[in-house]
Amino acid sequence: MTGLRYVYAVCRPLGAPLQAELTGVGGAPAALLHHHGLVAVVSTVPEDDFCEEALQARMADRDWVAAMARAHEGVIDALTTVTTPLPLRPATVCPDDSGVRTMIEARGDDFRHTLDRLEGRVEWGVRAYTESGPGGETSARALHERLARHAEDVRLHAPPTPARTAAPGRTVLDAAYLVSRADSERFVELVDRAKDDSPGIRVELSGPWAAYSFTGEFTHEEG
Repeated sequence: MTGLRYVYAVCRPLGAPLQAELTGVGGAPAALLHHHGLVAVVSTVPEDDFCEEALQARMADRDWVAAMARAHEGVIDALTTVTTPLPLRPATVCPDDSGVRTMIEARGDDFRHTLDRLEGRVEWGVRAYTESGPGGETSARALHERLARHAEDVRLHAPPTPARTAAPGRTVLDAAYLVSRADSERFVELVDRAKDDSPGIRVELSGPWAAYSFTGEFTHEEG
């Protein structure tokens, strides 16, 4: 069978080149497809894995899905070093380059609006855990309110179940913060300070990520 076009993200034309020999799902090289002032970041994937019927079956294979997600995020991470990408959902595929162009034409206004909103901004993830009682929840709430004042947008995630995290203690905060690159150093300093100044909780910071939680496309799963 022939290959399909896997689409990782949409962005503005890059001001710097992608990493040399950047590869994506299945080890295929990533490429840039320009159309109507936007750029789709794509690679070729086998149709026998990514046609609709095959993909539905593949989604039951957790190892395969995890490998795809890692490759997908690897391309997004590389993009984030040179631009502000709008990540698309994993396993977004089109029949060919013409199909990618059609998608850009159909969704171009939404893509541009979201890219304008995210330009120059990254996502930071903060989780807090407690092994104590209500005191830990109070500290986590105060921490969130403090960090939210230094962010442009916030998403609170449902705390992960114990099966999804190896971290000890109970999760009392799981949030994503949209922060400008210019303010990111101060944001990191605030979190570092909170690790010592927030009694009853243990604080973890991750990022900077592409703004997964603020695109409306899909939620990035940390850890």
